[in-house]
Amino acid sequence: MIKDMNDKFTIAGADFCSRLIVGTGKYRDFEQTARAVEASGAEIVTVALRRVNVTDPGQPMLMDYLDPKKYTYLPNTAGCFSADEAVRTLRLAREAGGWKLVKLEVLGDQKTLYPNMVETLQATETLIGDGFEVMVYCSDDPIMARRLEDLGCCAIMPLGGPIGSGLGIQNPVQIRLIIEQANVPVLVDAGVGTASDAAVAMELGCDGVLMNTAIAEAKDPIAMARAMKLAVQAGRTAYFAGRMPKKLYADPSSPLGGLI
Repeated sequence: MIKDMNDKFTIAGADFCSRLIVGTGKYRDFEQTARAVEASGAEIVTVALRRVNVTDPGQPMLMDYLDPKKYTYLPNTAGCFSADEAVRTLRLAREAGGWKLVKLEVLGDQKTLYPNMVETLQATETLIGDGFEVMVYCSDDPIMARRLEDLGCCAIMPLGGPIGSGLGIQNPVQIRLIIEQANVPVLVDAGVGTASDAAVAMELGCDGVLMNTAIAEAKDPIAMARAMKLAVQAGRTAYFAGRMPKKLYADPSSPLGGLI
């Protein structure tokens, strides 16, 4: 039960005001990335280490546009298809930037980009044993989610739909079950296509939403980023307010007795 609509979003002991996390890929350039992130109000940004330059000062760097003192960088393992790849990538990230809070995703295949949960569990155990704070992308399976939490993940991130699909929340019942049992933050990761999808995720009781394509591939990424910010806030407020029960039949807003 939420006691305060202004409650802070806490991950691995750090507090954040925004419950929207955004990715930094697929934009036209770094300038557009920065404008979209600013419009979204996000305080955490994900960086796909296998795709984005964060170490070569001779090339354009994301850090020149998104100040690491202002934003929390969340290195992720997008593009990794095995536990070994993911662990190696994040260890390199820690050496390069000192990052301890990371997002783990281990994919099963190129077609679905669905999480390989066997490899994900293996990588999770290794990374947590190595001192990382792990936010983990996973299937919308309550049993797997519980197992990941038991291993020590600081946030559980079930997919709402296939990565980059924009299909919205496909299994709201599964997401709700994961939320009900969790003792760490639960964030929908992947599948969001528009603002209403983000609101649905928050209305289910999610602690936050992570997205990239929904903003980056919108016709107007800056406007969509702003819309997503408002949608997350509206969904959180609606969850706190408590929606009316669904009914099978009409229920008039005005009393039927005493009509003239």
